[in-house]
Amino acid sequence: MTGLGALIWRNTKLYFKDRGMFFTSLITPLILLVLYGTFLSNVYEETFRSALEAVGTTVSDKLIGGCVGGELVSSLLAVSCVTVAFCSNLLMVQDKITGARRDLTIAPVKKSTLALSYYLATLISTLFICLIATGVCLGYLSLVGWYLTAADVGALLLDVILLVLFGTALASCVNFPLSTQGQASAVGTIVSAGYGFICGAYMPISQFSEGLRKVISFLPGTYGTSLLRNHALRGVFDEMSAVGFPNEVVEAIRDSVDCNLYFFGDKVALPSMYLTVIAAIVIAVGLYVLMNTLSGRK
Repeated sequence: MTGLGALIWRNTKLYFKDRGMFFTSLITPLILLVLYGTFLSNVYEETFRSALEAVGTTVSDKLIGGCVGGELVSSLLAVSCVTVAFCSNLLMVQDKITGARRDLTIAPVKKSTLALSYYLATLISTLFICLIATGVCLGYLSLVGWYLTAADVGALLLDVILLVLFGTALASCVNFPLSTQGQASAVGTIVSAGYGFICGAYMPISQFSEGLRKVISFLPGTYGTSLLRNHALRGVFDEMSAVGFPNEVVEAIRDSVDCNLYFFGDKVALPSMYLTVIAAIVIAVGLYVLMNTLSGRK
């Protein structure tokens, strides 16, 4: 355990020492929040207002702000928990490029210990960044419309932790075979550009075609985004019901922002979403262990 602890400390220290990598990871969620709040918030707000006016329902600006803010915040956290993990995990690739990994394997360190140290160091670094991003997002919600309870905040933190575990495991599996800077840059670009769409963060899955919705329903990131949506918007929906919104209108809004997900027509319950994300974490970690085991035998 002493060797593992030293490696975790070494990897974490190198990550925070690389100011370019660290500040890029830290600033990215903040930049996304500014961009979301500047551009997407107006689009979402107009969409909600037009939909509610179509059914003859009036709503306060604070409630609209809470609804739009909850959707934006859940989108940002859903993306950041995975993309930041890929950025943090690049140290594993950098060690291959610089030859540091070869030097570490020459030392009396098991490859399994080395692999675990990369995973845990990435987890610690990513969780640190994402918890800061969560605090900023909660501050943003307090300005635009706060409807969260202490239980909602706790559930959001749990969702962030689970998604960081998933993002770290996914990044470890994808980055493990990489050995050049070009490969790492290409993978980072693809993940940054594409993950937000396939997990329903940039555009609600309800707006996709039926065939694409069925395909995306197999991806665990989709359910992680929905968990964040449900907990960020639970208080908003309760307030809508309290001020007299018809149940069918509330359910329609829940469907439109992916709080309600359907797997081949069947509504997915929140416990099932948690089980899906946890199962994905276990499978990804198992795959990472298998990749390291096979690599060690080779």
